[in-house]
Amino acid sequence: MDLYTKKIIELAAKIPFSERLLNPDVSTTKRTPICGSRITIDMNISNGKISKFGQKINACALGQASTTIVTRKIIGRSKVEIEELLVAVENMLTSNGPIPKSPFSDYKALSPAKDYKNRHASIMLILHTIIDGFEKFGEN
Repeated sequence: MDLYTKKIIELAAKIPFSERLLNPDVSTTKRTPICGSRITIDMNISNGKISKFGQKINACALGQASTTIVTRKIIGRSKVEIEELLVAVENMLTSNGPIPKSPFSDYKALSPAKDYKNRHASIMLILHTIIDGFEKFGEN
């Protein structure tokens, strides 16, 4: 199976919230050392949930597709929900676990990447970055 399928390319081309926020509650940047993918996110958080989101991403198609899957449903999500999604995606990629449930079931398109361990970090980058943002916000 070709890793860069039509579905992955379509997802990579439709990244939502692709502009930075002017006055975020928190900003954070993470980078994967293996491939150099980099994401900077801005979040406003209200009552423990994301109320506004912005980002700048420089990643491969897999990282971009993962970012689309997560961020198109990011508003209203809590840190716990993102941590649960991170575990589900990690299990899908490393332990033949099930595809994450809706609204993140499009991760099915990335399931062929389980055979490409060097691509996992790029897929997981958006999730680690969002969790880092929640942690930085909690430190304030």
